[in-house]
Amino acid sequence: MTVPANKAATLSVGDTAPEFSLPASGGQTVSLSGLKGVPVVLFFYPRDDTSGCTKEAVGFTTALPEFEASGVTVLGCSKDTVAKHDKFVAKHDLRVTLLSDADGSTCEDYGVWAEKQMYGKTHMGIVRTTFLIDAEGRIAQVWRKVKVPGHVDTVLDAVKQLGA
Repeated sequence: MTVPANKAATLSVGDTAPEFSLPASGGQTVSLSGLKGVPVVLFFYPRDDTSGCTKEAVGFTTALPEFEASGVTVLGCSKDTVAKHDKFVAKHDLRVTLLSDADGSTCEDYGVWAEKQMYGKTHMGIVRTTFLIDAEGRIAQVWRKVKVPGHVDTVLDAVKQLGA
C-alpha cells in the first residue's frame, strides 16, 4: 500500500472530510454522506482489544450519552474486520459504532496510515487520530498522535464549543 506524502498534514480545519462508506459492527454500512446534517466524531485507532484502543473505545462509550445529547454521532475506525469488531464490542460492552477499513483506503484518505516506530523498529500502522466533522461535512477540529488519557473529555469539550 503506497503512502501519501504526509497526507494527514494536508487535512485541516475547514477542509471537506473525505467521503467513506464502510461496513460496521452490528452488520450495518455507514457512509459520511448518509450522516449529512449530523456532526461526527471519527476516531482512528490501531487495533481492537489492545490496551490503549480498549481504553479509548470504552471512554467514548462512557461519554456517548453526552455526545448524543449534543446531536453528535461517534464512530471508531480501524483496519480490523467486522467480525473482530463485533467480538471487541461484545467483550467490552461498547456502544460506539466501529467501522472496518480492511483495505485501508479510508485510513489513507484521512492520512492516518503512516510509518510508526515501536521498540526501535519501524512499521506501517494507524496513527491514533480523531476528527470532529461538522454537520456540513467539514473538518472542525483534528487531534493527531492522540494520547488516550483525557482525550475523550477534550473532544467532548470541543463538541460543546461547536454548539452541536
